Amino acid sequence: MTNLDLYAKAEHLLGIEEATEALYDLYRSELEEYDVKTLLDVGCGRGGFMQRMISDGVKCKGIDLSSLMVAECQAQGLNAECVDVKDVDGKYDAIVSIFDVLNFMDKEALTSFLDAVAQKLSDDGVFIADINTLYGFSDVAEGTMSSDNEKEFLSVDAAFENNQLHTKFTLFEQEEDGRFTKYQDTIVQYFHKVQFFQKLTGLKLVEKQTFSLYDTEDKTLLIFKRR
Repeated sequence: MTNLDLYAKAEHLLGIEEATEALYDLYRSELEEYDVKTLLDVGCGRGGFMQRMISDGVKCKGIDLSSLMVAECQAQGLNAECVDVKDVDGKYDAIVSIFDVLNFMDKEALTSFLDAVAQKLSDDGVFIADINTLYGFSDVAEGTMSSDNEKEFLSVDAAFENNQLHTKFTLFEQEEDGRFTKYQDTIVQYFHKVQFFQKLTGLKLVEKQTFSLYDTEDKTLLIFKRR
């Protein structure tokens, strides 16, 4: 199991449903300004945002590197694949990466990712993504938490140092025979300054807005057009 699949297994215990819905509302309102007929959701998760956009008449495709997430999308009849963005066919009026997707890549991987995104955008296309602010990492994300239900127990321990957030997930899941299976892995997220996004070759940062998701100014929304 990859660490992204572990995150997928544990996500429902993290209490992020309200924050996710708030982000969906924000992205949807931003996209209303554009003539979007086709959308690519990179890091689509369980497909909640695609479902919203499909209800608005937009043709959507989702990709995610978690096979568990993709399987859930496909079970709902959504067009989803477990592939890298560079391997996606066609061009799109809008591409989105919702909820920290860019923070899961170091600068080298992020540069390649953004180059690929630029290649998949139509001429007048728009790319929207959100990132954690420094405050969002150091004061909001860092720390420990636990959550449980009748058959699962999750412990999360996050430490922020040298512009990296290391989050250790430990999940105990009860099997049918009553025994518990332990899953454990660490996910790394990287802090990126906005200045990095202002120097891209394929994408032009046309708008940025810092907003509050969990706390005061813990997120920044980035809106790009093709150069």
